[in-house]
Amino acid sequence: MERGIQLILNSTHDAMIAVDTKGIITLFNTAAERLTGVKIEDAIGRYVGDMVADTRLPHILRTGKSELNRQQNLGNIKIVTNRMPVRDNNGKIIGAIAVFRDITEVIELAKEMTNLKEIHSMLEAIFNATQDAISVVDQQGKGVMINPAYTRITGLAEKDVIDKPATVDIAEGESIHMKVIKTKEPVKGALLKVGPNHKEVLVNAAPIIVDGELRGSVGVLHDLTEITKLSHELKQAQAIIRKLEAKYTFEDIVGNDPLMQAAIEKGRLAAATPATVLLRGESGTGKEIFAHAIHNASERKYRQFVRVNSGAISESLLESELFGYEEGAFTGAKKGGKKGLLEEANGGTIFLDEIGEVPPSTQAKLLRVLQEREIVRVGGTKPINIDVRIIAATNIDLEEEIKKGKFRKDLYYRLNVYPIKLPALRDRKGDIYELTKFFIKKYNQQYGRNINNISQKAVKQLEEYDWPGNVRELENAIGRAIINMRINEAVILDSHLPLFERQTEKIVTQSTGADDNADTSMKLEAVVEKAEKEYIKLVLKQCEGNKTKAAKLLDVSLRSLYYKLEKYGIE
Repeated sequence: MERGIQLILNSTHDAMIAVDTKGIITLFNTAAERLTGVKIEDAIGRYVGDMVADTRLPHILRTGKSELNRQQNLGNIKIVTNRMPVRDNNGKIIGAIAVFRDITEVIELAKEMTNLKEIHSMLEAIFNATQDAISVVDQQGKGVMINPAYTRITGLAEKDVIDKPATVDIAEGESIHMKVIKTKEPVKGALLKVGPNHKEVLVNAAPIIVDGELRGSVGVLHDLTEITKLSHELKQAQAIIRKLEAKYTFEDIVGNDPLMQAAIEKGRLAAATPATVLLRGESGTGKEIFAHAIHNASERKYRQFVRVNSGAISESLLESELFGYEEGAFTGAKKGGKKGLLEEANGGTIFLDEIGEVPPSTQAKLLRVLQEREIVRVGGTKPINIDVRIIAATNIDLEEEIKKGKFRKDLYYRLNVYPIKLPALRDRKGDIYELTKFFIKKYNQQYGRNINNISQKAVKQLEEYDWPGNVRELENAIGRAIINMRINEAVILDSHLPLFERQTEKIVTQSTGADDNADTSMKLEAVVEKAEKEYIKLVLKQCEGNKTKAAKLLDVSLRSLYYKLEKYGIE
């Protein structure tokens, strides 16, 4: 009988230790031997405190109180134990017993379950937050899960899809889910139309295999409308961003006026240093030519010169084009990622035209470039050191933009290390004749003409105009004048010039009533704004509402034009 009891005690998973009233071990089973590392034969008959570290059985003998479900460390393991006194029929304590088990594995399992819950929550958050539409069906092809992006693209909610056949969302084409379930093979690049609006999508789907068994199919849908739009924007950006060798030098800049000569001298001084340069001046004053000249006069002249028209690129594309991106940073990202223009210009110069149009999020990243001389690609975390000289240009009042909260003050101070102000053509009209001769030579080569001069009367007419478009407008005027000339004519006359002066006078007169009897109480700013509004409306009318064409004619960025349309309430 006693041997049978011993066999039962040794076969149980729980460890048991019993002591008499003096703390001498009377029972020590196989599980206790395994957990404590003490042999049974060494334990029996010995004082429990000598055999088991931190035992509390002597305490139980003294107090006569039980301790239940207590956790403690036992060497390298963690145990949960119940300790209680053993009493005879009269209630007298005749010993104590401890029953305990290893819960290390249980705790680890609990941690794993907690981690699994966290991972599940994380995956669920990703599933719901991703911009890619995701659809999951089971092995019978019944809808199991969709994310919010799926509803946004297809127009179908959970009630329309869950527990419904995989074909429920198909407007045109074959169900890719059913094809995957049938073949157990992934399908890539399938074109379908889905949902009530027949949205055209590109679908990739793959089987869900668990322990070698097919459990369903998961599909990712990409909105082709958005992909087409991004592709169009990318082509626009590629047309705007030009990587080229700087072709102009200071010798190519025409102008003997003291204001222009002062700007040229400052440009030469800037070229001798690595300092950041901010070119300021109205549109058409030659800021890009100055950027070329500074690069060509610097130690960087044999390295890359990159020009970026910041205001003409959408915000989403500007950041990835400037800073590059890592593989998988967004839908359509190239395998292996892509260098940004700042990396491409490493060792050389990058010219950031229309810096005032850069959105705030990109401004913060540019500040890091100027402060730390490093970039982080979109979707990346690793900083990349670069050595690039930044020349920025603007035709807007950055100080006013700072007051409006549209431009960062700290970036302004980093850019404004060495400012160069380029004078407007109306402030250096003495250069008009020399500029005209330069453009005549240029257009003679382009048009195959032999124009050799311009009449004094025509020059006087040019000098009487204020040139809001500056040198660029003068160049266009000379080009149109040459087109107006007969093939045998060699001198530009005032009759060949476009009617730019009379058109401008008409607009100002119409918008302000600026005749001899007009009200002169209007502030100059209001007069300018009213004239600007009327001129924008005129150009839009001539362009038949085409805003891109109008922005080009007005020589402003499309973003600037939209701002002015909203400002003046022009439809």
